[in-house]
Amino acid sequence: MTKPTNDIDHLETLDRDLHRLSHLESATQYVARPMVGPGIALAFIVLAGLAASIFLGKEPSSYVVIVAAVFGAYMALNIGANDVANNMGPAVGANALTLGGAIAIAAIFESAGALLAGGDVVSTISKGIIDPSAMDSTKVFVWAMMAALLSAALWVNLATWVGAPVSTTHSVVGGVMGAGIAAAGFAAVNWPTMSAIAASWVISPLLGGIVAAAFLALIKSRVIYQDDKIEAAKKWVPILVGIMAGAFASYLALKGLKRVIKIDIQTSLLIGFVFGLVAWVITIPLIRKQAEGLENRNRSLKVLFGIPLVISAALLSFAHGANDVANAVGPLAAIVHAVEFGSFAAKVAIPMWVMVIGAFGISFGLFLFGPKLIRMVGSQITKLNPMRAYCVSLSAAITVIIASWLGLPVSSTHIAVGAVFGVGFFREWDAARRMRANAETMPSKNRIAPEERRRRKLVRRSHFMTVIAAWVITVPAAAIMSAVIFYILNGFVA
Repeated sequence: MTKPTNDIDHLETLDRDLHRLSHLESATQYVARPMVGPGIALAFIVLAGLAASIFLGKEPSSYVVIVAAVFGAYMALNIGANDVANNMGPAVGANALTLGGAIAIAAIFESAGALLAGGDVVSTISKGIIDPSAMDSTKVFVWAMMAALLSAALWVNLATWVGAPVSTTHSVVGGVMGAGIAAAGFAAVNWPTMSAIAASWVISPLLGGIVAAAFLALIKSRVIYQDDKIEAAKKWVPILVGIMAGAFASYLALKGLKRVIKIDIQTSLLIGFVFGLVAWVITIPLIRKQAEGLENRNRSLKVLFGIPLVISAALLSFAHGANDVANAVGPLAAIVHAVEFGSFAAKVAIPMWVMVIGAFGISFGLFLFGPKLIRMVGSQITKLNPMRAYCVSLSAAITVIIASWLGLPVSSTHIAVGAVFGVGFFREWDAARRMRANAETMPSKNRIAPEERRRRKLVRRSHFMTVIAAWVITVPAAAIMSAVIFYILNGFVA
């Protein structure tokens, strides 16, 4: 029995209408999507201002704190959009994590690091960059911190829009320096400290790149280039996991336990050694079991490095939240202290509500605006797989430990991105070396011309130049913007 023609026509018409409706819904979502992120971000910024009004609503100058909380929330959003890509980008680029999974893990661990291990006392003058006693009054100090906070947020926002991962620490440093010069002159700036920070522009990426390249060379020589790759991996993957666990244990003990106890570098290294040894012992049987049935090829090695890479990315996010939340809320905490007590200090305690703004702001910024930088760091600079991405994560933790031991000021952003560059440049060098070694035995018709070899570079030079340029101008750009904003704020309320 067949359906009447009218019914069939009706069903076909309904199908076409539903099809058009689904296209309409997709188009509506597509058009609305660009406004969703800014809309949610604006709602968060407004909530931050409301939180400030609730906690300090009875203060006569509470409007200053409300504005500062709005600027602090804006800065936290930008840190999440730009800085967190350094932790999750390699894992996403190596296909060890989906973009959604990376954002979820980073949001959880960033917030946990900020709230559980974030320092309760931070240097609000950004590590002694300006002398607060050089300020004429508390009001001038408040406007200087306000200008530093807003200029740093604007600069990081611009860098994110351009697609350049920059140091939020250096952005705050530049903002504080510029506002300090505008408020109290060049004599207020601690120039030896600024010189050390400028040196870190070179030290951070070089150290990160060298350490990452060294680990990649180790993995290639001891695992990838071995005849029995799986057997070699059974030996070396637990060792590398132990190194990772030890490095992160030392790093978190040194940087993340300030609330509980102050730990020196020697004690942190001992803690790291113990944790690393335990992780190595535990990992041996796990890797052996995971390696059962795997074929003797490079694709199988990616499986063995996948889980350690995800864990290292999560630990990096925790450590980042514990340390870099101060970039968002340090100046805000200084303003709150100045308004409450009518004075300023080099170090102040961060109220919990201020810390919550920083922690959640970083998570919201990552969720709403982070994918662009995550893709850039993870896949657009150079191609990453789990082994290469693992080298980047190891480098990020180990380089900070080395820098702390040597007393060198470094940027976590510069280290991580420098490690990605280091991995890419090492791959270029290794490929060229192997090509030269095989040139004598390779038929002339199969040899690659020099022009083609130059075209096949494994690191995109355009991204390299963009990132380096952004790093170099971060401090002066933030300083100039901060000085201009300070003059506007000071003139507006004079």
